[in-house]
Amino acid sequence: MADGRSGRRGDGVVGVSGVRGGRAVRLGPRSVAALALITAIGVVAFGWPLLASPGSGLAHSADAPWLFAALLPLLLAVVVAAISDSGLDAKAIAMLGVLAAAGAALRPLGAGTAGIEPMFFLMVLAGRVLGPGFGFVLGALSMFASALLTGGVGPWMPFQMLSMGWVSMGAGLLPERPRGRPELALLAVYGAISALLYGTVMNLQGWPYIAGMASGVSYVPGAPLASNLTRFVAYDLTTSLGWDIPRAALTATLTLLLGKPLLKALRRATRRAAFETEGDFGEARGSGGEGAGAEGASGAGASREAP
Repeated sequence: MADGRSGRRGDGVVGVSGVRGGRAVRLGPRSVAALALITAIGVVAFGWPLLASPGSGLAHSADAPWLFAALLPLLLAVVVAAISDSGLDAKAIAMLGVLAAAGAALRPLGAGTAGIEPMFFLMVLAGRVLGPGFGFVLGALSMFASALLTGGVGPWMPFQMLSMGWVSMGAGLLPERPRGRPELALLAVYGAISALLYGTVMNLQGWPYIAGMASGVSYVPGAPLASNLTRFVAYDLTTSLGWDIPRAALTATLTLLLGKPLLKALRRATRRAAFETEGDFGEARGSGGEGAGAEGASGAGASREAP
């Protein structure tokens, strides 16, 4: 009976007692290709100081970070449009708005102090329940909304949107099998690792801006890969761990403490919204008519048999 209430089988909508609730954003081939494209370009956008060859003009271009910062919003818009074409309906948009607003409201609570950013655990849990496509859109939109809320708009914002999208999308790609305490442990470990990696890739984005400084950790345009990689690792360890480790610890702690009720609430909301289900009113009317006919026949029979 529960499977009957959940909608069609095989469409990503699982029953009340199923493994996972329905995914609000159903990924099609175009959406998968768009996500793969933005991920590939994002890797280049973040890693161009390490990937550019010493003799290329890119390695000596001071405005390359600004070029990528202008390009990424356009690519993110393409991804959101492709996902919308794949089935972002009104219920999914409502869910997206609520969760994005919650994530944007959570971020300023720590004010960035010592890396305290409680929005990470919500992005991980939402991506886990609602899938990688919804997670990517939610992470990017939440970071955009929080930047507008806190006045943190700048050339770093597209990179933050992309990074947070990856964090939430990765949670949706985790194995579906664990439940209960093993699931919370898995999400806590993933949340801690993703929080650390978030800080690392954002450092990689800002690192070229200190090029030319007389420092053993600054970016040297055109230097060999091994040399710049060593400099970046030293830069990351000396400037970022004081923020990244508390962020990872807070994400894991909140996931363990609040993960169970929030996962239950998100899955219940997804089941009740019945994403991607389509009501078959013709079949309902047919079955109802048959039932009414049967009841009428039995009632007539009973009245004829009555003395």
